[in-house]
Amino acid sequence: MEALKIEATIDTPFILMDPEKGNIEISGKSYPEDTLEFYAPVLKWMNDYCQNPQNQSSLIFKLDYFNSSSYKPILDMILKFEELKNKNYTASIEWHYKNGDIDMRDAGEEFSEIVNIPFSYFIF
Repeated sequence: MEALKIEATIDTPFILMDPEKGNIEISGKSYPEDTLEFYAPVLKWMNDYCQNPQNQSSLIFKLDYFNSSSYKPILDMILKFEELKNKNYTASIEWHYKNGDIDMRDAGEEFSEIVNIPFSYFIF
């Protein structure tokens, strides 16, 4: 399986999906014009990865902002990681947010209440 790298634009995040390390990082701003189109290859990659994952995988969010249409694909990624955990793989989620950005911290906490997977919080 090959890595997937999507460079950031003014309205889409940087995404690096590394199957060798088991790391998936999403950073920047997410408010693409067509959310379904933008996230389709990301979600496909995640589905493929989850068929043969590393023993330990990390989903790392370093978002400055995401709009309401980005909520669903972000949740889908988190739910995929919960599936890994339920299959006895080690799966963790890191939620990074800017110092003082209570809204982004709250968004991470909201996601963490939906799934049974540990979230770690970091300020950047």
